[in-house]
Amino acid sequence: MTLLSNNIGDLFLDFFKNTGIAGFFADGGWKNLIMILIALLLLYLAIFKKAEPYLLLPIAVGCLLANLPYVEIFKKISDGNGGYTYEGLLGVLYYGVKTGIYPCLIFLGIGATTDFGPLLSNPKTLILGAAAQIGIFLTFIIASLMGFTPQQAASIGIIAGADGPTAILTTKTLAPELLSSITIAAYSYMALVPIIQPPVIKLLTTKKERLIRMPYQEKSVSKTTKILFPIIITMITGIVSPRSV
Repeated sequence: MTLLSNNIGDLFLDFFKNTGIAGFFADGGWKNLIMILIALLLLYLAIFKKAEPYLLLPIAVGCLLANLPYVEIFKKISDGNGGYTYEGLLGVLYYGVKTGIYPCLIFLGIGATTDFGPLLSNPKTLILGAAAQIGIFLTFIIASLMGFTPQQAASIGIIAGADGPTAILTTKTLAPELLSSITIAAYSYMALVPIIQPPVIKLLTTKKERLIRMPYQEKSVSKTTKILFPIIITMITGIVSPRSV
């Protein structure tokens, strides 16, 4: 009877050791738990608060699955020559990140659906876009002062450009060790703008000012201009920076 009890006890103990519950009690398991809580928070914001669900939902699901203990959805294996191979669902998808193809595909999709009419009808708005890039350089300087390498600081600074694909491509090239952190930071920052922006606007403006309706009349732009604009910009950019092509 004692032998049977011991066998049953060992059976349940072995079963417990192979469950994710035991993984939370293992060394570093608390980190997985924190990331799961963050994933649940992102899911809540995406589903119930409608905060950029196209961005936050896949990030949250990937974060949740990757941090379940003993779930090898992303497995990094050394090939013995200083490189690595990747297994699991996210491991296969990661090759698109590693090769840099995802940012390029996203850029193509965004570019194909962008209407340059408002910009072409009012070219001085280019100044606003250029001014927004000041944040990139300020962040680069601050990150450098905090002890990051120039490559890491540049990867962190590009987050201020508010463009996820650019952040991914830059980080993959300059500081691949920060790729996951910067990807989450960049997309979370952009997704949370609708939540952060309203209280800041209320703090800096009066209700009367917020009720002002700004007249907007877009000048007509010819179809030829709209077609030539991206072609000319592509040529100029390609000549200045061939690698961008």
